[in-house]
Amino acid sequence: MNAAPADQLRLLDVQALDLRLTQLAHRRDNLPEHAEIRTVESQIVQQRDLLVAAQTEEGDTAREQTKAEQDVDQVRQRSTRDQQRLDSGQVTNPRDLESLQSEIASLAKRQDDLETVVLEIMERHESAQARAKELAAALEGLQNVAAEVVTRRDAALAEIDAEAAAVRSDRSVTVESVPADLLKLYEKLREQQGGVGAARLYQRRCEGCRLELNITELNEVRAAAPDTVVRCENCRRILVRTPDSGL
Repeated sequence: MNAAPADQLRLLDVQALDLRLTQLAHRRDNLPEHAEIRTVESQIVQQRDLLVAAQTEEGDTAREQTKAEQDVDQVRQRSTRDQQRLDSGQVTNPRDLESLQSEIASLAKRQDDLETVVLEIMERHESAQARAKELAAALEGLQNVAAEVVTRRDAALAEIDAEAAAVRSDRSVTVESVPADLLKLYEKLREQQGGVGAARLYQRRCEGCRLELNITELNEVRAAAPDTVVRCENCRRILVRTPDSGL
């Protein structure tokens, strides 16, 4: 294949633009903010699970407390009624009086026990309530961190995308002046060779595979006409000659 030396040099410009696009894509995929967001999102899920558990316990103990307070109230009301009967003098039978007094004493003991239960439940409820409040605040903090990281990520992505758009625009202009057959070969090699289809020959070294040409290879390149598209014998990439090639 033949191509004017200027067209071959222009191919290096295309290659440089393609390499920049590859770098931008790699940078886009590997922004540190991506990992930060994944970490914070994982922490948010864990924190939300802990909060749900604490809120569930808070609700359960609230219901327990309500039920226990109702039990205390029922005992208190019954005790009050019995005391009123005793104080009214309506009960005169000694056996009935003894039974009523015994029941009042039993109810007092029962009320005392139930009030102790209520206090224990209240303590657990307050603890769960405080824990839920603490976890809710921590969750809000993590969500704020996530929002801040997302803002930074989006700004970085916008910057990268803007530069990539400018590079693609430059590339579109540059490839217009590259012969179609030369560009086709370049694109084919670039796909085969990890994104690099053309490389400069610099100081007798292929900048594609970084290997120095031996004397036989150098003589072949020297003998080739200026418009001959030469290839590196090692990596098979298009080898572009420049004044710094060391020929």
